[in-house]
Amino acid sequence: MTGKADFTESEWQIVLEGPPTAGMIVVTAQRGGTFRETIAIAKTYVEARKHHGESELLDEIVSAKPEIDRTRYHSADELKEHGLGHLRDAVELLERTATPEELDDYKRFVLNVADKVANAHREGEESVSADERAAIEAIAANLGTAAP
Repeated sequence: MTGKADFTESEWQIVLEGPPTAGMIVVTAQRGGTFRETIAIAKTYVEARKHHGESELLDEIVSAKPEIDRTRYHSADELKEHGLGHLRDAVELLERTATPEELDDYKRFVLNVADKVANAHREGEESVSADERAAIEAIAANLGTAAP
């Protein structure tokens, strides 16, 4: 079982920031709904806590408050570029440290956060806009998996 103790403090921070970063990439992909979409990130963590015991790694990730420094990036494009790189870094760390099942759980959780954010606010006639869908596809590609 992989947990926080298996990482340095800076490595653990990279792993922790992955899911909310994916959420923020989707939030900034389309104008409107920011409040609901941001709340969706927190709700996804609450839902994941209900599955406590299924994965030590995810238990430790969702026990922490989802945080992202919104002031670190000056534009949505900068957030997306750095955020996708951040997700790649998290996956590389987990590939070296976690079991394949834990890595898959992490990827699923990150994509679940992105999907919940995209579905939190209707974009006109669509529940998920083309820009949000493209953001989720980019997130999936950088995780090394297929989009849901």
